[in-house]
Amino acid sequence: MILIDNKLVSDEIVKEHFVCDLNKCKGACCVDGDAGAPLTKDELDRINEVYDAVLPYLEPQGIKEIEKQGRYVYDKEFGWVTPAIEGKVCVYGIKDETGIVKCGIEQAYLDGKIGWKKPISCHLFPIITKKSKNTDTEFLNYEPREDHCKAACSLGKKLKVPVYVFLKEALVRKYGQDFYDALEATAGHVQPRK
Repeated sequence: MILIDNKLVSDEIVKEHFVCDLNKCKGACCVDGDAGAPLTKDELDRINEVYDAVLPYLEPQGIKEIEKQGRYVYDKEFGWVTPAIEGKVCVYGIKDETGIVKCGIEQAYLDGKIGWKKPISCHLFPIITKKSKNTDTEFLNYEPREDHCKAACSLGKKLKVPVYVFLKEALVRKYGQDFYDALEATAGHVQPRK
């Protein structure tokens, strides 16, 4: 484990390799899970702020589910999450012409319609974060999906891209450049897996 300020980072984040291979997984992280994407309390307001600009990007079934459940829902196990259609695909998921499920929020961002990329839990995946219940410690763990992320693990290994490098933008967005620089410096002392 690597300790940076109050963040405990699993060694796998610097030792393992990962690069999303959407042509193989088809965006399975937006489709398959125990609940929708976890949201911070601040992100509830962000969703409300961007919703009208994101709406034209969404699939009819997603819109219908949002009208039924709301723009976000509370899950007993995960807290605030995006709603999911029949407990599967995220309501903000959109399919492109090749069948890949992508984020409607992110597409609106990429098209310059909004200034918020997507929920940070989505941006950080396959890093999952959890806060300690008794302290201010935050845990960062590498948790790729065993079935859906095999191609991403293989591609990362082939390209020799460690998880933390692949997720640099998301890590800087969440924790700042100083955190990332400290993680990068520490990674130089930790042997990557072959």
